[in-house]
Parts: sequence; structure tokens; C-alpha cells
Amino acid sequence: MFYLLFLRFIFLFFLATSSVIYADKIRDLTSIQGTHENKLIGYGLVVGLDGTGDQIIHVPLTLQTLNNMLSQFGINVQSNTRVQLKNIAAVVVTAELPNFSHQGQKIDVVVSSIGDAKSLKGGTLLMTPLKGIDNKIYAIAQGNIIISGNINQSFTHYHQNSINQLNGGRISNGAIIEKEIRTQFGQDKKFNLQLNQEDFTLAQRISDIINIHYPNTSVALDSRTVQLKAPNSSSMQVRMISNIQNINIDLPEQDAKIILNARTGSIVMNKTVRLDACAVSDGNISVIINKKHNINQSHSFVVNAQVRGVLKKNNKIKSVTTNIQSNENNVNLNNIVNILNILGTTPIELMSILQAMQNAGCLHAKLEII
Repeated sequence: MFYLLFLRFIFLFFLATSSVIYADKIRDLTSIQGTHENKLIGYGLVVGLDGTGDQIIHVPLTLQTLNNMLSQFGINVQSNTRVQLKNIAAVVVTAELPNFSHQGQKIDVVVSSIGDAKSLKGGTLLMTPLKGIDNKIYAIAQGNIIISGNINQSFTHYHQNSINQLNGGRISNGAIIEKEIRTQFGQDKKFNLQLNQEDFTLAQRISDIINIHYPNTSVALDSRTVQLKAPNSSSMQVRMISNIQNINIDLPEQDAKIILNARTGSIVMNKTVRLDACAVSDGNISVIINKKHNINQSHSFVVNAQVRGVLKKNNKIKSVTTNIQSNENNVNLNNIVNILNILGTTPIELMSILQAMQNAGCLHAKLEII
């Protein structure tokens, strides 16, 4: 017993003194396999519009849907009858069936026009069945549509004066659940925690810290899955999952990563990005990074980064040279990117410079272009 307590103390000591960025709860890092939401979809009609509905000539399916609905009430419309209705619209209704939901509960629905209706403002969704992927009905939707956004009535056309688009809206608690989806939660006495991001170190760390609170109950299967052995009682299973989700865990050092949006030129990077000595030239812009020993402190480095380019302002061309110095082992890439933006570097030029720095081996980070 003493030996086991000693091993736990040693593990907690090294866990506390390891290199970490911050602590987070397990609930924010993982999800429980098999407890995801289920998508529902349906097709229906919206009525009561103020002349902003579908044009029947352009969208014949709206009239066909209306005729099918009226036939259920014993009203038959002759096929050769010319009907011009402007206050109805064909819509698609979507919703999410939450985890562990039960019959009679209400959920929100989103209503979206599929025709040429100008607006769904003031409309009412008629009774619409919502089906799952198995084509079975799980909920029934109906209610008044709420559309966000301010509308200036001083203009005639809706699309010219609306802050938000008016062809989609939401009905709060607009659907009632009619059929439940049964899950296999806890029936095989095992749970799988799925990590939000792939990380072998984090998966093993989560497994180790769970075993401290619940010995011999957790094992890391791969970089995304941690398997738990659950007790027999359902109430004990819920209590165990609740306690595990609230455990604080120190996150390991993140992988160095740079995300570059090629359309907007925006760049997102984390603090682990590191630069080494290199020289990159692209058109009229060059980036030079060098390292040298500090004379006063022989064991430290001084990092110099020099950015040269041509600045165009007010139709005048001016050569600009900027120096960046850091007493640490690397220079902040954010400073270099800011200077390149000041020089008027386009997203394509910035992308090529970062790729060249990565290919040269001086940019130590994963470069993702979206």
C-alpha cells in the first residue's frame, strides 16, 4: 500500500513540474462516443406572408404541395385552375435531436426558403414532419417564424434595406419530439472518450490521471480514444463520468502551427513557432535571420532579423530596411509578418515567403493553408 502511494506521489510530482501551457477540464478536451446529436430534416409550407412568397409560375412545387395538403382536408383544386398566391412559400426545416431526449420535449427548428420568396417575415410554418437518416419521423414542427435583423420600412425592396437576409428564420421550441432514439450508453460497461484533437501525449496523460482517481479503469487505445471501464449501476456510471469530466489536466506543449488564409491574407500562429538562421528573397522583399553569440554571456544568443522591401505610398517608391533583435533563441515571427504587411505584401507573396522559409528549414512549424 505504501509503495502504491509512493508511486502516485512521484507521478503527481513529475506531472506538476512538466512543461505545460495551461490546465483545462477533461470535458472541454473530449466527448463521449455515441452521444452525438442527430440531424433532422423536413419539407413544408409557410403561410401568412405579406405578398413576399413564392411566385407560383416560377416555383410550381409550392402549388403542388398546397394541393396535396388541401386534399387531405377533402378540398380538391382543379388542375386547370389558375391560382396566383403570393403569401405562401416552400421551405426546408432542419433541427438537431439532442442526446438522451425524450418524447414530448421541444426543440428549436430553422426554416429556410427553397423558392424565390423575398421574405419569410410574419409567416407561420404549417405542421411539418421531421425525419432522420433512417427516413423515420422523430419530431413534428409548427409555429411562427422569427427573423432577426432590423428592417427599414422607408424603402420598397426588402433586399435593399435589411441588415440580415430574410429568407431564413427560426422557431424557438418549434418542434415536439415524437420518437426517441435509444443509445447503447453504458450497456457494455465501457465508455470511450474521444479527444477533440489527435494527440498521443494528451491521450496518455488523460488515461493516467483518470487511473489516479479510479485505479485500473482507463487505457489509451490510440491518439484519439481513451477507454473507461464503467461500474454496473447506471447511477454510478453517471457519477463516474461526471467526476472524470470535471478533472483538471495540464495540457502538453502544443505543436507549432501556422494557419494562413490565402483569400484574406490573415495569419494565426501559436507561441511555439520557432525561427532559425536563414535568408529568403521573393521579388522586391528579402528576409534575413541570423544568430550570434552574446559577448557578455557566452551561453546565450542574440537573434537578428532584417526585412528589406519596397514601400509604395502616394505613388512614391521608397526602399525600407527594418531590423528586429531578440535576446532569446528565436525571434517572433509575428513581428516579421507585421512588417511584411506594412510593406504591402500580398497574401500570395506572404504565402510564398513562409513556404520558402519552411522549405529552407528555418521555419519550424506546420504550415496549413485554408
